[in-house]
Amino acid sequence: MKPFEQMDTMKSARKNETGEVGSDLSEQIKAATKDNHVRAENTQLMLSYQKGEITLVQYKVLLCSLYEIYRALEDEMDRNASDPAVAPIYFPQELSRVESLERDLEHFFGSEWRKRVIVPAATQRYSQRLRQIGRENPELLVAHAYTRYLGDLSGGQVLGKITQKSLGLSSKEGLSFFHFPGVSSPNRFKQLYRSRMNSIELTEKEKAAVLEEAVQAFELNIQVFDDLQKMLSVATETADQHKDRSSAAVLPSSSIVQFTVGLCVALATIGVGMYAL
Repeated sequence: MKPFEQMDTMKSARKNETGEVGSDLSEQIKAATKDNHVRAENTQLMLSYQKGEITLVQYKVLLCSLYEIYRALEDEMDRNASDPAVAPIYFPQELSRVESLERDLEHFFGSEWRKRVIVPAATQRYSQRLRQIGRENPELLVAHAYTRYLGDLSGGQVLGKITQKSLGLSSKEGLSFFHFPGVSSPNRFKQLYRSRMNSIELTEKEKAAVLEEAVQAFELNIQVFDDLQKMLSVATETADQHKDRSSAAVLPSSSIVQFTVGLCVALATIGVGMYAL
């Protein structure tokens, strides 16, 4: 690690001896989003992960939404790379996820994967919010970058192993999202990242807005998780009913899959239409 990185990590590692929330932006975000973090971990989709019960269909639709979210986030981070609030935490070589997600999607959906990406209305809202603040208030990108990237670095290795085991994958193909080849030590990098973020100069009004946006980031994630689970639950229930009605003439498995995917597309389209209203 370079000397300036060592100084950054040492500063970031210092704890407030009183146990109170300090003035560092990273500490304030952690405190402000504590309850939201717990709620996100207790969504049905995340509970499935914790129990090691994630299914291939769940993982595929999650990848689709993550792709749309990270594409919006990284487009805006790239466009605002020289902004005083964004520049200190701009680490495209170490953190960018879009290319990793593209590899995973191609692995599961094939070369025509772009035509098969399905996302619910909540994912559209999340992406649109990222693009809006990128245009109007780029300092708010700090909240989303922090909650997304550091969350992925913290839980990525564990979730990657759970996914591989749950889905019975023999290799790491389809799991690129969880790996950060540009980060040799996640813990030291997180310390560096927090230190850089804490060095950003913000007015009290701007800092309050970033804290509020961090809470919003968690809420948007919760809405995505819930929408994905609802979409899958309705699709599964409808497919089961369809199979029951067709018991006299069993459909080929490929027909069931096409029916379910078609229903997901319809649900996603309806969700986007409702949001547009």
